[in-house]
This record gives sequence, structure tokens and C-alpha cells, in this order.
Amino acid sequence: MKIVFDSQIFAMQEYGGISRYAYELAVELATSTKEDVAVISPLYVNRYLACAPSDLNVIGVPVPKLPKTVLLFRAINSILAWPVTRHIRPNIFHETYYSSISMAPKSAKVVMTVYDMIHEKFSGHFPKTDPTSRRKALAVKRADHVICISEQTRQDLIELLGVNPAKTSVVNLGFSLMSQSDSVPESVARANPFLLYVGERRGYKNFEGLLQAYAMSLTLKNDFDLICFGGGEFTHREKTLLQQFGLSNENVRQVSGDDALLAGYYRSASAFVYPSLYEGFGIPPLEAMSFNCPVICSGVSSIPEVVGNAGEMFDPCDLDSMRMAVERVVSDNVLQQTLIARGQERIKLFSWHSCAQETLAVYRSIL
Repeated sequence: MKIVFDSQIFAMQEYGGISRYAYELAVELATSTKEDVAVISPLYVNRYLACAPSDLNVIGVPVPKLPKTVLLFRAINSILAWPVTRHIRPNIFHETYYSSISMAPKSAKVVMTVYDMIHEKFSGHFPKTDPTSRRKALAVKRADHVICISEQTRQDLIELLGVNPAKTSVVNLGFSLMSQSDSVPESVARANPFLLYVGERRGYKNFEGLLQAYAMSLTLKNDFDLICFGGGEFTHREKTLLQQFGLSNENVRQVSGDDALLAGYYRSASAFVYPSLYEGFGIPPLEAMSFNCPVICSGVSSIPEVVGNAGEMFDPCDLDSMRMAVERVVSDNVLQQTLIARGQERIKLFSWHSCAQETLAVYRSIL
């Protein structure tokens, strides 16, 4: 079977969850299942591709950084990829993001992945000119099959876009944040006891809710810092909120770094907190579990589907519920050890190998 992954996400993200998924899936298909797999992205900014094993045929060259004219860059990539794709004549053409026009040869079956329905359910958090929802609807309509990364995403897709359920499948993600060393970076080792938040902080991620719940608790403010890993420096609004809630840069800090540093924070955190209002899947809780970090999370959307009984859950719209869940975990050593043990069992259910095997079954079913 010849499988081609298109250029879209690799021309959009240097790093990121979606490009990590597409990369890990392509690598696993090429190395474990020994299928003929190619990523055709004549020009790409994605850094994962630079580490691709020889089994994965990466057709393209890296560029130093993402150009300001992203749409033009994507269009040029698609045009350059067209003759290469036609020459390869793939059986499966896997679209890595949402495009209104497919670049797949007519002879290929088109598979696409829907990661979430956030743009549709939380439209007010995005500019009115954002084309994601329109492009997603067009891409879903013309695809031969749609993979959803959770049952929640699948149900939302069916409900909101009226997709035939027979055209959809659920394939869960894996996770692969691994550090080569068990040591903890000195900057992390010197830190006070802390709660860990990872990733973007905008809108539906509900970081502001977490800030407020943290500020409401004398126990949390006095005994624990709040470390925010990734997501960029604090915005002006976030700095203003810190002042309004009586929090300082010493209590609440933003840090950035590579996987090794993130692994160090997971290992050292008193708990990992995931307050999202909605997730298409949610990889960070699995990462936290893999480093024996107790997970405290929202009990909504796909999060319970991923976390199971390995997390202490709360209502993300109820600040008291969030505050009490965090206080309960950090003050109870027995509960912490219970969550850690459950987490070690839970992560056995998710791997990129399983993701690839299930995806390959989808490919075969439509050929």
C-alpha cells in the first residue's frame, strides 16, 4: 500500500500537537507496518521531520522559519507537491489539516483526521474571519473517510455537521514525551513545591479559571507556586489578572523549554492541573501520568474518555469544585499514590503503535 501525507500541517507548525500526531503516525506506519509511506511537503517548517528515520520518505526541504504569508506558503507547497504526488500514485492520501481543495489524485482514497470541534462549539473565541470551520466542513464532505481522535469528537462532528456515522472511525492518539535522563534540571530542583499547567492558555483552555481558583485558596497560594510551561509569555491581560487576584510573578511563573525540561517539571510537580472546557483528546494528562505526576482535570468533553479513573476530576465552570479538587490531592498522600498507580495502568492503553495499527485498518477498509 502506498500512503501519502500532505504538506498542510508541516508547512504550518514548527512544533505542535497536530504535526506531532501526523509525524508519529507516518513514522509508525513506515517503521512498524513496513508500508510505503511518504510525506510530501516541498518546503516545510516542521522540526519533527528533520528527525525522521530513513524508513519514512520525506520529500521536501526545511526552511528556517514560517513566512509571514502563511496562506501563500501553503498554496505554493500544494502546487509544488502536485506533480510529485501524481507520480507516486498513492492508494491513500491522508490530509493533515482542513483544506477547501484536495490535492489528492483521483485514483487515491482520501482520509482526513478531525481533531476537535472547538471552532464550532466555541466560535466566539475566534475571529469571525477565521476560515477553519468552513474549510473543515468542505474537507469532511469530500473525504472518503474521517478519523476522529476521540468518541466525543466523533459525536460532535456527527451532530454539528450531519456526517454519516458510517463514514467515521475513532482512533485514539498515543503520546511520546520521553526524556533520556531521569535527572531533574537544576532550575526545576530549586523550585518551591508547585502545581503544573502545560500549553496554550487562551479562551476554552480555562487558564483564567485556574488562576482564580488558585487565588481563592490560601493553602494553594501559601504552599504552592503555579508553573505554566509553554504557551508563550504572559499577555498584558494575564499580567493584569495576576495583579487583580493578588498574585505575583514569584507565585505564578511562565517557563519554556524542550522535552527534557518539561519532563523535569512533570517529575517534580506536586500535581498537574488540566482545567479545559473542551478538548478533542488531550495528550498532556497522559504525559503527566507517564512521569508519576498526579492528574487533576476537568470532567468534561473527551477528558474522562482519556483519563478514566486516573485523575481527580472537577467541574471547570465551578471555581469551588476546581479549588477543592486541587486542595484534596495536594493534601492527601494516599490519594496521590492512588492516582499515580492508576495513571501507570491507564497509559498502557495509548501508544503510537496502536494508533498506527488502527489507522491502517481504516485504510484497508476503504480500499
